[in-house]
Amino acid sequence: MTDYRKLYISIPEKADQILQILHENHFEAFVVGGCVRDSILGREPEDWDITTSASPQQVKALFAKTADTGIAHGTVTVVLDQDTFEVTTYRIDGAYEDCRHPKEVTFTPDLKEDLRRRDFTVNAMAYSHESGLIDEFGGMEDLENRVIRCVGDPAERFSEDALRMMRAVRFAAQLGFAVDGDTRAAICRMSGNLRHISAERIQTELVKLLISPHPDWLRLAYECGITAVVLPEFDRIMQQRQNNPHHAYTTGEHTLITLQSIPAERLLRLTMLFHDMGKPEVFTTDENGRDHFKGHAAHSEAIAREIMKRLKFDNDTLRTVCNLVRNHSWYPQLTAHDVRVCAYQMGPELFDSFLLVKRADIMGHHPDVVQEKLSYLREVKRIWRDIRLRGDCLSLKELRLTGRDLIEDGMKPGPAVGGILQELLMEVLEHPARNEREYLLGRSRMLRGGNDGLERAAAG
Repeated sequence: MTDYRKLYISIPEKADQILQILHENHFEAFVVGGCVRDSILGREPEDWDITTSASPQQVKALFAKTADTGIAHGTVTVVLDQDTFEVTTYRIDGAYEDCRHPKEVTFTPDLKEDLRRRDFTVNAMAYSHESGLIDEFGGMEDLENRVIRCVGDPAERFSEDALRMMRAVRFAAQLGFAVDGDTRAAICRMSGNLRHISAERIQTELVKLLISPHPDWLRLAYECGITAVVLPEFDRIMQQRQNNPHHAYTTGEHTLITLQSIPAERLLRLTMLFHDMGKPEVFTTDENGRDHFKGHAAHSEAIAREIMKRLKFDNDTLRTVCNLVRNHSWYPQLTAHDVRVCAYQMGPELFDSFLLVKRADIMGHHPDVVQEKLSYLREVKRIWRDIRLRGDCLSLKELRLTGRDLIEDGMKPGPAVGGILQELLMEVLEHPARNEREYLLGRSRMLRGGNDGLERAAAG
């Protein structure tokens, strides 16, 4: 057993309290897994998981408030104030029958056997202040060499849980590591088993990869055959050429560049992943050998919608991403009117995101056109900034006339009310100074037919 006694990890007070209570009652206990890995790397751990020789029932007896979150697999959640910690008994997993769950688990007094069942060496280390770092499978060496490697036989680990293949790529993207050769070879052989994994789990890993510091490592998922199973639409764009003065890369390589060129925010990264998915659908080549993709944004939106439904994304995410994908190729003219119309069409609350999408898209274009397009985008941003500073009306809710105003002025309730408001908004988008109630009321009467509205109001 390798024992790094000089290595010190700062454990949060409540997690350390759990360890101490277990130790005082003569049980082994360690923080384990990702929190150990991240602490060594100087990263802030998201969770502090604990492994122990105590049985689930013994853990429950030692703490006042617990929850049986995974007791069949040895996990008890300990609640201290508002904080929760998963405490899991050392275990050996039985045979896996669904590429995810062991049919049964056996508790063991041996920490090494518990660490042996874990996915990757960098996640198979345990630590306590009393024992130091316990590293049975070379996790420290792999951290130093910046490599993701399975514990033991990769084929066995991936047979136990096929999602580990996506996790290998995701961890590599998050940490900037390489994937060990044997581990990668096993992924290439076994990626088809991802068909047995639920859409929700695939979605979770895909999003974690996309918002990582290296979203372009989606290329590794493509090379290993992962996307062929979980995102075949991506394989199509990786093979789609773009022989056009605006482009220097395949559609897929362009997409990978755009993913790197936008903030690591979930909705933005999803938008860039999907924004050109429709290009293979509309691909044409003219008599000069130049490729075109007319109308690709609408096709990309439809594909994005289909993928997000398949992967069980929530409706709010679906609507926002589809909106941005649908509008990503819009180049508003450099006039305040056209920028206002553009903001109105997609919703002014999304226009700042639209500008980020535009910039990322431009960064993936041919180097010869990037600076010119960035200059254009800077001017759009300037116009947009002035629009916001002036407080120009950009939506019906900002119009200084409401449907109730029209009805009180004599209009019958119905679709015609909305039609009048829409016409007024179009006028105000062109002439912001006209967004005044009295002007709009008078203009609405003209649109409704002269003085009819006044006569109806008087008769009432």
